[in-house]
Amino acid sequence: MLTDAVAQALDAEGPLARAVEGFAPREGQRAMAHAVAQTLEQGGVLVVEAGTGIGKTFAYLLPALLSGGRVLLSTATKALQDQLFGRDIPQLLSTLGLPSRVALLKGRASYLCLSRLGQARHTGLLQRPADLRALASVEVWAISTRSGDLAELAALDEQSPVIPQVTSTRDNCTGAQCPQFHSCHVYRARREAMAADVVVINHHLFFADWNVRESGVAELLPTVNAVVFDEAHQLNEIGIQFLGSQLGTGQLLAWGRDLVTVGLLHARGFADWQDLAMRLEGALAEWQLVCQAPAEPQTRLRWVGDAPQGIAPVRWRQTLAQVEVALSAAIAAVAGVAEAAAELSALYARAMALAERLAHFIQPPPAGGVRWIECGVRLRMLESPLTIADALRERAAQRAEAQIGPAWVFTSATLGHDAGLASFVTAHGLDGARVLQVPSPFDYARQARLYIPTVFPKPSDPRHSDQVAELLAQASGVLHGRTLVLTTTLRAMRRIAQVLRARLPKKGGIQVLLQGEASKRELLARFTEDAASGYILVATGSFWEGVDVPGDALQMVVIDKIPFAPPDDPVVEARCLQLETEGKSAFTHYQVPQAAMALKQGVGRLIRRETDRGVLVICDVRLLQMGYGRTLLASLPGMPVLSEASEFQQALWALTKPSTTDPYSTFLP
Repeated sequence: MLTDAVAQALDAEGPLARAVEGFAPREGQRAMAHAVAQTLEQGGVLVVEAGTGIGKTFAYLLPALLSGGRVLLSTATKALQDQLFGRDIPQLLSTLGLPSRVALLKGRASYLCLSRLGQARHTGLLQRPADLRALASVEVWAISTRSGDLAELAALDEQSPVIPQVTSTRDNCTGAQCPQFHSCHVYRARREAMAADVVVINHHLFFADWNVRESGVAELLPTVNAVVFDEAHQLNEIGIQFLGSQLGTGQLLAWGRDLVTVGLLHARGFADWQDLAMRLEGALAEWQLVCQAPAEPQTRLRWVGDAPQGIAPVRWRQTLAQVEVALSAAIAAVAGVAEAAAELSALYARAMALAERLAHFIQPPPAGGVRWIECGVRLRMLESPLTIADALRERAAQRAEAQIGPAWVFTSATLGHDAGLASFVTAHGLDGARVLQVPSPFDYARQARLYIPTVFPKPSDPRHSDQVAELLAQASGVLHGRTLVLTTTLRAMRRIAQVLRARLPKKGGIQVLLQGEASKRELLARFTEDAASGYILVATGSFWEGVDVPGDALQMVVIDKIPFAPPDDPVVEARCLQLETEGKSAFTHYQVPQAAMALKQGVGRLIRRETDRGVLVICDVRLLQMGYGRTLLASLPGMPVLSEASEFQQALWALTKPSTTDPYSTFLP
């Protein structure tokens, strides 16, 4: 039986104990692996919340690989994809002596397009010396790469303008008609995925494929024996993006750029392609201006009537009409030459799809979902369902009716704060799923301390971020950096970094790393690999999770305030209104559970190994003063709470004095 094989592999005398450095049997890991093995044998749905440190990855990989069936593994991030494909799965296959074929499958934007690479230097769109140097590095790498995965180019910035010029989209790819089709990295990756026993994908690709049946995942699903969703706490937010509709200036500008490139290449003289693109670009610029006055950068505006919040309906309709006119003129020009080349035909089909989406968004929002716009460097209109529950229920019903389909496993370190994970199960339409909650094996009472300063401005006080920076400056004198600061807003992040840099001595040796000044990969590499230099990393967003810095490189995590979802966010607002219509408190049933999950993710950055020690600081007095604060504290691992500044200083000094007999002895009361 699979459960017996899994138990033997995890035994103290088993193959993992003999071959994997540092491996030790863990009760939580065995419990999770047993549940996953049972689900793979019997079918059905399993939801597992696996606390930090139980060895969650091996707990689902081991039964998946030993089952001998085809398995689809989906993650929330490309970083975890690369870790599974490049490290964890090969290690297990080697240790267990299994012959499974493994494939890595990402979205189009991750792969080099040989056809577009050949055009990139001649379009004139890349003119800055830095961009041309980056393009040259891609051209050199293109000669030797087999996978075409841009992740191999560590020096290429993820936001580089070179990337959209050397990658394809579903819209501008000509498929089998492309002269480079037989060498295409995207289609090679898909062919390998179709032939593999284990395929590693990400949630974005899963839902995008489910929606458009474009990249092969939909074809894989009926033939696999199991689907495992790691980092499943992000499924709903990612899924609703792809189960709805969206249209933005970025998509239309990209089409305009391709209009010039393809038009000049295949139909020079048949139309003034550059003028058509400039007219479209001008209309898009006017459209963008409409949203700048009422919105801060990266603001979401709810949209329940004729126009988004704060925008005059007449002006909104006028600018959309200008975009529609400019796009229609360009479409008419392409239609006249569409049969001259496959790329022109694809360009025309793509434009018609964009025009259809534009016509949809010109109409008032339909009932049953939520519509909003995102204003920032680019403008996007979005419309989505509130949850993916109905979509997953529909897929479950199809499996039940056909009496076929894979076993489904959903797992994460944080799936909720309620017993039985009812909120996660309901939000994802997983009625009847088996639920397992495995606590972390870490001894937080010995390994960690929680400090909540009692004399501190409330988060609404303008002085709050400055006080957070002051606390950090004082603590840095003891720890010499080794600190990760997690903020809930970009504004707070930048202010804390600004004040901290001004406050720290110029020659003190402590450096402040700020998210956005380098890629996440580079920042974490500097923070981790050169801990002796003394770094304080100030970040927000994606740094709340997926950051694994074990050992003394990270000894303090500071969270500026409770991570409540912004109440004016259109999706949050719509979900809260839905709960209110059901007679429920939106704050109790949505805001507090969401904050608890986010807080647990941030706290999880501190203790990553059994020998780690650290101090968690949450600069929010509401945790001590409000009833919901006690609820949030109860959802966190059981750490002794410090309330006095002297106790906090004592805990910091204890971290600088390692013990030779007991790694925690200097940290005990």
